[in-house]
Amino acid sequence: MQRLRSQSLIKPLLESRLRGYCTSSSEKIVASVLFERLRVVIPKPDPAVYAFQEFKFNWEQQFRRRYPDEFLDIAKNRAKGEYQMDYVPAPRITEADKNNDRKSLYRALDKKLYLLIFGKPFGATSDKPVWHFPEKVYDSEPTLRKCAESALKSVLGDLTHTYFVGNAPMAHMAIQPTEETPDLPSYKRFFFKCSVVAASKYNISNCEDFVWVTKDELLEFFPEQAEFFNKMIIS
Repeated sequence: MQRLRSQSLIKPLLESRLRGYCTSSSEKIVASVLFERLRVVIPKPDPAVYAFQEFKFNWEQQFRRRYPDEFLDIAKNRAKGEYQMDYVPAPRITEADKNNDRKSLYRALDKKLYLLIFGKPFGATSDKPVWHFPEKVYDSEPTLRKCAESALKSVLGDLTHTYFVGNAPMAHMAIQPTEETPDLPSYKRFFFKCSVVAASKYNISNCEDFVWVTKDELLEFFPEQAEFFNKMIIS
C-alpha cells in the first residue's frame, strides 16, 4: 500500500518539475538534439605547434640517453624473424570530400559533423520547410532527456548506435514573439548532445532531406543564431 502511494506521488512531482521550465502554462518546451560525429583522424597541427614539436624532437635526439652497444645488439636479435608489415596511412581527403557529399559521414574526418534535417520545425513562421535539428515538443515523457531520445529515434528509427551525453541539456534558448513575427508562439528550446557510436551510415527518415555539416557550415544555415551556436558548440 505504501509503495502504491509513493508511486502515485512520483508522477505529479515530475510533472510539476518539468512545468517549472515554463513561465506560463501555454508556453511549450521543445527538446532538440545536437547529433554529432566525432573526429576520425587527428587534426593537422598549427604550423607554430608543428615547428615546436619538430624542434623538441631534434633537441631530444641530440641529448637523448645513449644505450650500450650490447643492449642494442640484443634488441636487434629479438626483432629477427618477426612479421613486418608496411604501414600505409589512409587518405585524409575522401571521395565524399572531393564530391562535397554532405549526406556521407565519411567526410571532413578531422572535424566534427552535425546532423541537420529539412522540414517544418515547431514555431516555424511559414509553411516552407527549413533546416533544423531533430526535435520534439515535450508531451508526457518522464524527463526532457526521454523527449530528446524520442526526437532522435523518430529520425533514425532506433538508438542502437547512439550515445546521449548526460541527462541535462547543454544549452537552451527562449523564443518570444516580436513585432516582425507577432504570430510566433512563445516557447523554450533545450539542446541535448548525442554522439555517433560505431556507425558509418544511418537510415534517416521522417524528413524531406538531411545533411552532415561541420561547425562552420552549420553556422551558415543559422545566420541569426550564429553567435549562440558558436558559443554552444565547442569544436
